[in-house]
Amino acid sequence: MELLKQRIRKDGTVKGNDVLKVDSFLNHQMDVALFEEIGKEFLRRFDGCGVNKILTIEASGIGIACVTAQFFHCPVIFAKKSKTKNIAGEVYTTKVRSFTHGNVSDVIVSTRFLGPGDKVLIIDDFLANGAALEGLIDLVSQSGAELAGAGIVIEKAFQPGGDRLRAKGIRVESLARIKSMSEETGVEFMD
Repeated sequence: MELLKQRIRKDGTVKGNDVLKVDSFLNHQMDVALFEEIGKEFLRRFDGCGVNKILTIEASGIGIACVTAQFFHCPVIFAKKSKTKNIAGEVYTTKVRSFTHGNVSDVIVSTRFLGPGDKVLIIDDFLANGAALEGLIDLVSQSGAELAGAGIVIEKAFQPGGDRLRAKGIRVESLARIKSMSEETGVEFMD
């Protein structure tokens, strides 16, 4: 998605060789007009798949998932990183290691919102090592729902997550795939 790549070049900041800060437009301050274009692109890529639920993980994927859901005319479920008093009853749970935060979280979804008969599209802002995506896929599997695939805004293709998941037969559609990045040279995209 050329619009997204241009925005990453213009406003993204590389820290070291593995951190891309896009907080000015994607995951802290959010450019909703850009999200709309992202949502349209995910619809184009997954149209006709029968998606009736969008699943993401708190927190950075929620805004993107909500805007995308408007195009699919379906609800968004976000997996919570801790059980609260607001979630009553049975839950699906899995463990997810966060690349960004460097910790492991129990991630949960209420069984009320995900189950057999659902066709799920996972949406997230980043794919690096794939732990969050694997956790969400596990929740879909536990529920008996069917996975349509995963829509990722930015994939760090130089890290193993995307290749590993595709090798397992998971449909992963990334809008911007980064081949390499450094503070000196910036971001290089895959074709």
